[in-house]
Amino acid sequence: MLPDRETAVIERQSTLDSISRTPLESVGRRRFLIGAWPWRSLAYLLTTAPLVAAVGLPSLVLGFPWLIALRRVTTGEFQPLGTLLMTVLVGAVLVAAFGPLVAMPVAAVERRRLRLVDTGPPVVVHHPPIAPGPWPWLRHRYAEATTWRAVGYTFLLVTAVPVLYGAVLAVPVLIVTLVASPFLVGQDVGPVSLGFDTVDSVGDALRYAVAGLLLLPSVPYLLAVLAGAHGAVARLLLHDGGGGTGEQLRAELVEVARSRARLVDAFDSERRRIERDLHDGAQQRLVSLTLQLGLARLDLPADSPAAGTLATAHEQAKQAMVELREIVHGIHPQILTERGLPAALSELADRCSIPVTVRCEPSGRLPGQLEAAVYFVVAEALTNAARHSGATEVSVTVEQRAGRVVVQVGDDGRGGADPNRGTGLTGLADRVAVVGGRMLLSSPAGGPTLLRVELPCPR
Repeated sequence: MLPDRETAVIERQSTLDSISRTPLESVGRRRFLIGAWPWRSLAYLLTTAPLVAAVGLPSLVLGFPWLIALRRVTTGEFQPLGTLLMTVLVGAVLVAAFGPLVAMPVAAVERRRLRLVDTGPPVVVHHPPIAPGPWPWLRHRYAEATTWRAVGYTFLLVTAVPVLYGAVLAVPVLIVTLVASPFLVGQDVGPVSLGFDTVDSVGDALRYAVAGLLLLPSVPYLLAVLAGAHGAVARLLLHDGGGGTGEQLRAELVEVARSRARLVDAFDSERRRIERDLHDGAQQRLVSLTLQLGLARLDLPADSPAAGTLATAHEQAKQAMVELREIVHGIHPQILTERGLPAALSELADRCSIPVTVRCEPSGRLPGQLEAAVYFVVAEALTNAARHSGATEVSVTVEQRAGRVVVQVGDDGRGGADPNRGTGLTGLADRVAVVGGRMLLSSPAGGPTLLRVELPCPR
């Protein structure tokens, strides 16, 4: 039985092997040779040959004019320039017209076959056509960059892949020949050529056989690297590469921005509902309760046993009403809804413990979500200034310029504000980012502090 430490190491290594996504990631693992990647790589390489053979004839037909032009150029056969250019043009027309019809099935097969050497999630790069029917489908596919990347991959498959496979696979063939050379010489088949040497006796062949045996474990690594490199190119062209992914990422970013805006709108609506329910429901009931307790105090003699208890209950009810009013105001101030941003900021300034100067240029109403963002930015900035800055004066400026609303809050305090030391500024930055704005902060040690927020405004 293995010691616990060795068992833990083996289990950890097995986990690392299992999370390798490609053969290229797995070749550095210690248990690579006893894992599944050598066999998966071999299966990928073996299934490449039928695919190349299947697509070879159609590709040869489409590229036949180019082959003719290439042959005439390489053999020096005289050919008028116009005829040569016409031959190249005919080949280009054939490839442009029929190349996607050959490449799309090849790409579909390759994406399935790619699972042998790439366990990462596939990226869907084809988008459905707008209209149904074969002709809209063809027009849509011919206009996609993904289709033409598939054409490029098919071209590499029938040209570069056979050459590369032949050059790399010659190494395992040579290693197997080295290992088998003593048996071949022993069968009296005559001298055996190894490419770089010729052996005609078992004794001479044995040293090559030993070298072949030492090199034999490298064959799975070589096959894995070849299969991994082929798979990486295939994934680059058929899954992750090119403009298709860029378009998809842009579309996903747009959808994320839209969903974020929808969530913010839903949150604001829910916050308004909670504020309205508290203001019209719980707060009114608490006001009524406070009045009832006040009337009850008037009806009781001041020296009665219940008078003290009732007075305490009355004061607690009034304090609860004040606290509830503060909570309602923090959720969404009623003055912001009824009278707009200038009045709401003036009220914030009046409630602040530090003298605040407010200059709010936008006289008209801004979009509700933007007004709320400006209000809470100023409220958070004033709270931070009152609690931490030691300032004696704060200035608030709200301007509307060039499609933006610019908010600046400055104080003459000690400075040193750092978002990393608290969640207030971080939450403020998140709130600004939600509406597509940005936040800038200047707060050197010793002050002053200037907070600048820029929010996009459609008008």
